[in-house]
Amino acid sequence: MTGAPPQADDWRDDLGPSRVVHLWDPAAGMRGIVVVDNVACGAAIGGVRMAPDVGVEEVIRLARAMTLKNAAAGLPHGGGKAGIVADPHAGDREPLVRSFARAIRDLVDYVPGPDMGTDEACMAWVLDEIGRATGLPRVLGGIPLDELGATGFGLAHCAEVAAPFAGVELEGARVAVEGFGNVGRHAAAFLAERGAVLVAASDSRGAVHDPGGIDAEALAAHKRETGSVTGFPGASAVPREDLLTLPCDVLVPAARPDSIHEGNADAVRAHLVLQGANIPATPAAESTLHARGVLSIPDFIANAGGVICAATEYAGGTEATAFEAIAEKIRRNTHEVLERSRADSVEPRTAAVALARDRVDEAASYRRR
Repeated sequence: MTGAPPQADDWRDDLGPSRVVHLWDPAAGMRGIVVVDNVACGAAIGGVRMAPDVGVEEVIRLARAMTLKNAAAGLPHGGGKAGIVADPHAGDREPLVRSFARAIRDLVDYVPGPDMGTDEACMAWVLDEIGRATGLPRVLGGIPLDELGATGFGLAHCAEVAAPFAGVELEGARVAVEGFGNVGRHAAAFLAERGAVLVAASDSRGAVHDPGGIDAEALAAHKRETGSVTGFPGASAVPREDLLTLPCDVLVPAARPDSIHEGNADAVRAHLVLQGANIPATPAAESTLHARGVLSIPDFIANAGGVICAATEYAGGTEATAFEAIAEKIRRNTHEVLERSRADSVEPRTAAVALARDRVDEAASYRRR
């Protein structure tokens, strides 16, 4: 989104948000935001993002994406999101996370999970404080979605369904990944299993490019050893912002919101965009991509693997049932959205919102208002 950020009031509609809660614990130095967007389908599930610049507008947008994502996936949960205003790499996160957890103890219609800047350990601290969380370590009965790559697994299944609609053959397809982290590195690996070739990747420190192909597992090992994709042997360093406009067949934006915007959407050279991050493209950018014939799969359809896994865990399911559900739900929804988009001559996001909205409205019809 460009220009002045929206005010919270701009995002109120008949779906929500039902609550916007500001948190402050001066003793711990914790500042936080929780947005419960809609609970027609059940208690809201959504991640806790930790970043020094996270703000209320971002959390409101992310919470709405969760409402749509959970409804589209057919989960018995509404949408919510939270933010802790802090640098996750500066100092000890545990006091901040525990303070956050205590502050949301009575917000019982919100179930927190991991997100950018938080992980399974953070959710273990939350569980210890208030007795509810998802995305837990395996030793606490959790399904470690980041370790297993649940979101990346779902993106690969989304790609298999979407590729024919975009005129892309996954075997030999060139893939660029913005944000080679918990989502991006697993997406690259699962796409490589389907014959795709990683040609570029980025993280917060820089980007690398090799049109001849980059071994995704070797790059992941390099990042574990050095802390960054930069300096990977045989690949050229490129400016991080250039990754989105490199020649490729499949682009996976898996970093921060609005990385694809009006200023660069015209320069995106991919044929298929798999939105691995939440809200990685502005609405205007998505319209530009659609007008140019670039197929962009909305975030809440493409990257739902993580929350499907989290909801399965919360209901007492297993890794096997979680991954079966991810494949089935994401493949079905991707196909339905793209068929609707084609039949109605509308953008994929318009078709996806209509799909999710139908499910939220039906759920709401069974509730006493």
